[in-house]
Amino acid sequence: MRGVTLLVPLLALSACASDVPRAVREAPVESILPTTVLDAPATWRGHTVRWGGEIVGVENHKQETWIEIVEKPLYSNGRPVRTDTSRGRILAVVPGFLDPAVYAKQRSITVVGVLENPTSRTIGEYSYRYPVVRASSHYLWPTEPETVYHYYYYDPWWPYPRRHYPPPRK
Repeated sequence: MRGVTLLVPLLALSACASDVPRAVREAPVESILPTTVLDAPATWRGHTVRWGGEIVGVENHKQETWIEIVEKPLYSNGRPVRTDTSRGRILAVVPGFLDPAVYAKQRSITVVGVLENPTSRTIGEYSYRYPVVRASSHYLWPTEPETVYHYYYYDPWWPYPRRHYPPPRK
């Protein structure tokens, strides 16, 4: 019984020990999609959102960094789902300098912040409207190791010991 009473507090403490910011781990009350924001931007301005996805580009400006993100659905812990589907692109404005070598393309990121007015930019020659999030918190997810599967063929007859063969006839 004593072991159980010691185990429960340790499990509770280990559940709290996470380097992911609390704002990123906990979803806001409202779940707003980027397409919904673009349909009625004045309605959603000032609302808090938690969005994430894969980084497409990073631009450093004088006081802030703009991160262009291909938005993806999020797991309950805030991590973007690895999927080929997207619900659009977003532009996250993060205060300060973020190194583009660290915040590289195809890295997963989650941002939490307040919605601002959408902005228009170009992707190639195509004009695209981005919902803008002024990030109060963000988290760059560690890269996941690529899983490599090795398949081995098992031959039940190899190596067959030679001593079991009958001696050759003369």
